[in-house]
Amino acid sequence: MGTEARITPFWRGAVVALTVLGVLLAMNQVFFWNMFGLSLLSNSYLYLVMACFLPVVFIVNPVRKAPLAEKIEATHSDDGDTASGHRGAAVRWYDIALMFVSATVCLYFAFNGAEIKNFGWEYMAPAPATVAAFALWAVVLEVLRRTGGLVVTLIALVFSVYPLFAEYLPIGVLQGVTYDLPTLAQVHAMGAESILGLPIQTAATILVGFLIFGVALQHTGGADFFHNLAMSVFGRYRGGAAKVAVASSAAMGMMSGSAVSNVLTTGPMTIPAMKRSGFSATYAGGIEATASSGGSITPPIMGTAAFLMVSFVGVPYTEILVAAIIPAVLYFLGIFLQVDGYAARKGLRGVPVAQLPRATAALVAGWPSVVALVLLTSLLFVMNSETQVPYYVIAFLLAVAVVSRKQRFGLSEFTDFLVDSGKTLSNIIGIIAGVGLIVGGLTATGVSLSLARELVALVGDNVVLILIAGALTCFILGMGMTISAAYVFLAIVMVPAVVDMGVNPLAAHLFVIYWASVSYITPPVGLAAFAAAGLAKAPAMATSFAAMRLGAVKYIVPFGFALNPALVAQDEPGKIIFAFVLSIVGVYALASAIEGWVVGFDRPMRVLFRITAGAGGFLLFLPTTLSVVAGLLLVAGSVGLTFLSKPGIPAPETQAADSAEGPATDSTQSVSAVH
Repeated sequence: MGTEARITPFWRGAVVALTVLGVLLAMNQVFFWNMFGLSLLSNSYLYLVMACFLPVVFIVNPVRKAPLAEKIEATHSDDGDTASGHRGAAVRWYDIALMFVSATVCLYFAFNGAEIKNFGWEYMAPAPATVAAFALWAVVLEVLRRTGGLVVTLIALVFSVYPLFAEYLPIGVLQGVTYDLPTLAQVHAMGAESILGLPIQTAATILVGFLIFGVALQHTGGADFFHNLAMSVFGRYRGGAAKVAVASSAAMGMMSGSAVSNVLTTGPMTIPAMKRSGFSATYAGGIEATASSGGSITPPIMGTAAFLMVSFVGVPYTEILVAAIIPAVLYFLGIFLQVDGYAARKGLRGVPVAQLPRATAALVAGWPSVVALVLLTSLLFVMNSETQVPYYVIAFLLAVAVVSRKQRFGLSEFTDFLVDSGKTLSNIIGIIAGVGLIVGGLTATGVSLSLARELVALVGDNVVLILIAGALTCFILGMGMTISAAYVFLAIVMVPAVVDMGVNPLAAHLFVIYWASVSYITPPVGLAAFAAAGLAKAPAMATSFAAMRLGAVKYIVPFGFALNPALVAQDEPGKIIFAFVLSIVGVYALASAIEGWVVGFDRPMRVLFRITAGAGGFLLFLPTTLSVVAGLLLVAGSVGLTFLSKPGIPAPETQAADSAEGPATDSTQSVSAVH
């Protein structure tokens, strides 16, 4: 990790101290230690957590973020921080002032937690509390701007002041209860539905441990292990460099939860390797962006929004984990099949075996990471308290790293781990506290319930229509908001309407997360694709379109599991297995149609057969007998007729490009399908 000019040793120590204090508070609450007789009310605990982590936001995030181009450039320099990309001026006086204000008002509210509850300060507070409420409101908006960006901050600002004039809006569905300004500030700062709402409650209890686990996994060699293992397993086969990128980016995204951060971390390794093996710069960038954006939907460590589902759906995280397995498998299977088809069509070969690490050696070197993931998953199903599980696994990882002879993990490395944990936790908690203002504005006016009712009334009984409208809304919000912010908004406004129409609640919430995340690879925003384009030195929009094409399954699968709950494990075991098998065939057909190549049979597909295969693949996601039969007939017919046509011949220019890399061994010329 690079050293940022902004974080001097003094501020580095401050981040470490605040992080340790915040994590100890979380552990005290989760493990019921009651250290020093400290038994905290829930609101006091949340204020204290914010008192620890909101000041960190002002230390690690400058008043103006570095542009994306500068972040990409930083990945090529020794002093660039690929994880955060924050570079710039030292901590200024206004940063210190904001740190002081955020800590002071949060501590004030924490020490008055009982009074807030008992005397209803949410609606009738003393003057000092009202002043502190205005200060917290302003600080949280600035925290959100520094962590989530200007667009989401403007959205939060509009929704947070919306109760001031809700009664006077000309649109009936948007009319609601109106508040005066001092009362609204009190509701936002001291109520249980705004800043202290479900999002921050989930973040301060469940999310802290899992976020630190992801950081611990990276700092104890997890990223290198997953990359080496992917190289040893997939590297030798055609398009091996791209398959390695898919596997390693998926694993890294699972740890970091951020698509852009993942691209900037793994991209400098994977994109040049793909270009050397014959992939175009545009396609290489698209592969990296698409794979990286899948991290937030990959169990067992999913993105922040998945943990927020625990509170909104009211189910254990293990149930969400199980529900997300099949969609995640289908998503990455689609990318793998398209990569394999592209490599076959272009005549690309794998990496020479002599240049690859051995799988056994990779597993031996990375056994702590394997054990940690197995331990995490097992304990989640065995233990009653999922909030405690990640701390046990973190302790295991750190203990192994300290005693390991192969890995140096001393005081300096432990400090780096704490600093990165502080950055991660402060940014997530800052975003979620700001998103709470959106929730607070909608809840205070009562509009959130009326919006859901109006949506149902508008579309009648047409589930597909409301899903399409929801997908478009998710995508639009995802362009300006983080996935977690878009999810929280839609979990309140849209999901109740979808559930009222008969869609399974877990499927409805996952539908929102999937469609909110597609904005990372879809024009006109496509932040992950643009970051990958910068690393690949390729046109940004072309890379975004390539990523969109590679991630096509991500656009279709959500409709499949929304209409067929068996795909999110919400049905009988036999039906789940049957639906999974059919969806695999569907993904195979869609990937073949998109790439114009039948993987396994190694034949190019004609346009007519591509259309029929794509239509058949989509039908196989639907739960009706007619759609299944029609889908199987279309897929079988298009693939069968393609098989009877002449074999495909790799493009001559690509073969020449490959030969320039050196002769391939027999194993690198394998024409087998994806492994």
